[in-house]
Amino acid sequence: MSASVDRRLLLSAALAAVPLAAPALVPAPAAAEGRRPAAKPAVTPETAPQWPIAPQFYPTKVWVRPEFTPGSIVVLSDQFFLYHIYAPRRAIRYGVAVGRGELKFRGQAEVARKVEWPSWRPTPEMIARSPKYARYADGMPGGPRNPLGARALYLFQNGHDTAIRIHGTTEPASIGHAVSNGCIRMVNDHVIALYDSVELGTPVTVF
Repeated sequence: MSASVDRRLLLSAALAAVPLAAPALVPAPAAAEGRRPAAKPAVTPETAPQWPIAPQFYPTKVWVRPEFTPGSIVVLSDQFFLYHIYAPRRAIRYGVAVGRGELKFRGQAEVARKVEWPSWRPTPEMIARSPKYARYADGMPGGPRNPLGARALYLFQNGHDTAIRIHGTTEPASIGHAVSNGCIRMVNDHVIALYDSVELGTPVTVF
């Protein structure tokens, strides 16, 4: 691993250590009652593809508090939800998988790169934790069997790659769990929709 990659990983670890208080994105039911419709799934169990995930992790249109900036992404790791704030007070909420234990990323970044069917190369730390990844030390081309799935959004801060991605997955049943090496996983259908909806420079906050 090069010194530049080492610095990026150290930066990622430093960001993950920054304490951030998770916000209450969704208005309290009492405040919303009588003024707004209830959260509405973008798909229903009857119309959804065969996603091996709980229905609460289906894409769902929700009202959010007005202080959240349209065009931004907010991830509540402990709840396994990603919110794409697509309009004032409106968001699409997706279920995600997040990093396990000390690998959980927290911090602020921006989408600086977007890739369809991205390639993947495990870091030496990932190989040390999971020796099965050693066979991919030289990289794995993009495709349906690639762990990054159909799309990847690369998170940077101050021009530096944090080594954290929002990406698809070959393990959709992991959604709703803390299982990854730090990245944020989405069902492939969902990350494709998010990829198509966000621009480079999109701010991302992970709590």
